[in-house]
Amino acid sequence: MNIRRCAAALAAVAVIGIPGPAFAAGSSPSPTGSATLPAGLYGDTDPKYDGVWRQSLALLAQHTAGVRPAAQAVDWLTGQQCADGAFAAFRADPARACDAKVMVDTNSTAAAVQALAALGGHDAATGKAVAWLKSAQNKDGGWGYTPGGPSDTNSTSVVVGALAATGEKPAAVLKDGKSPYDALLGLALPCSGDGAGAFAYQPDKKGKLAANADATAAGVVAALGQGLAATGASKGGEARCSGSGKPTAAQAAANGAAYLAHQVAKNGYLTSVLPGATAQPDYGNTADTVVALAAQGGTAQAKKPLQWLEQHSEAWAKQSGPAAWAQLVLAAHATGTDPRDFGGLDLVKALNATGPAPRSTDAPKPGEAAGTSAKSGGGHALWWTGGILLLVVVAVGVMLGGRRKRGQQP
Repeated sequence: MNIRRCAAALAAVAVIGIPGPAFAAGSSPSPTGSATLPAGLYGDTDPKYDGVWRQSLALLAQHTAGVRPAAQAVDWLTGQQCADGAFAAFRADPARACDAKVMVDTNSTAAAVQALAALGGHDAATGKAVAWLKSAQNKDGGWGYTPGGPSDTNSTSVVVGALAATGEKPAAVLKDGKSPYDALLGLALPCSGDGAGAFAYQPDKKGKLAANADATAAGVVAALGQGLAATGASKGGEARCSGSGKPTAAQAAANGAAYLAHQVAKNGYLTSVLPGATAQPDYGNTADTVVALAAQGGTAQAKKPLQWLEQHSEAWAKQSGPAAWAQLVLAAHATGTDPRDFGGLDLVKALNATGPAPRSTDAPKPGEAAGTSAKSGGGHALWWTGGILLLVVVAVGVMLGGRRKRGQQP
C-alpha cells in the first residue's frame, strides 16, 4: 500500500513535469507550513498526493470499528468527486469543475468507492465512480494508475475491491473478453525461481516479472474478491505454492500468501530499502501482509507479523498519520483482533484524534455488526435529536409564559 501511494504520487508529478517529493516508506508528504488544511480532512500534512486516499482509509477503518464518522468528514470526501464520477488525489478547490488539468486516478476513485459503499447512502456517487472505473479498464482486463496507463497489480486490485463493495462481480466486468482476474493472473509469478508465487507490480521493459511484496499483498486480497477491509478466512489454509501453468485466482491467492509467509517467517516483518539507505522494517506493507495472510489462510497464518505490529508500530503510526492508523485498524479487523486493545494501544482513539470528532465511537455490541450504518443507527439518533429539540421548545415556552405573567416582555 505504501509503494502504491508513492508510485501514484510520482506518476502524477511525472505527467505534469514537476520534481517529485522524497518519501520514506509509510510516510505522508511533509506539511507545507503555510497552507490551510480543509475542514473535515483527516491528517495534518499536505493532502496534495494522498488526501482522498487517506480520507477513504480513515472512514473505512472507522466503519469496521463501529465508529460513525463526522458528517463533515464524509462530506469532504464526497465533495472531491468530479462530475464524471472520478476522484483525484486532492482538489484544493472542489467548487471548480474538473477539467483536463485535474489528474484523476483509479486508486483514489476506487478507495473512495469502498469507503462510501461501506458507510451507505451514497449509491449515486459510487455508481458514477464505478461507471468511470469501467470506462478506464484496459484491454487486458486490468487498470493502471491513470486512465490509459499500463495495468498494474495494485491499481487492478483496489478497483476489484471497489467493484465487490458495490455488489458487482469482478469476474463479469470485461473488456475485450478479459476480466480483472485475467490481468492479475498475467502478473503472477510461477511456483519456481526467484519470487515463487508472488505478484509483480508490472512487467519490466523486457516483459519480465519481478516479485513485489506490496503488489503481492494487494493481489492476494483481490484474487479472493475482497477489498481494503478484507475479512479473515474462516478456515485456515497452508501457505504453500503449488500448481503449474496459469493458476486459478484462488490458487494465485494461495501462492501469493505462501510468498508473503516466507518473507515474514524469520523476523515477522517485511523490509524496505530506499536508495542510499539500509534495510528497515516496512510497517505499512507488513500491515497489508497481515490482511492478505488472514484473508487467505486465517488468523493463525497472520499471527507472527500481527504480533510484531502490536509491539513495534506505534511510533510509525504516530509519525505517518491517519492512513497508517487506518492500516493497523484494518489489520486488526482482518484478524478479529480488538482495535481498541492492539498490543495495549487504542488504534480507534488514535485514528479518531487525527480528524473531526466522530458522531459515535461506540464499539459494536456482541452479535452486532461493526460499523452500523447511518441507516440502521440513524433512527435512534433522530429520535434523540427530536426529543432534545422538544424539551428545548417546552422549556422556552415555560420560561416565556412565566415572564409574561410577571408583566415582562419576552
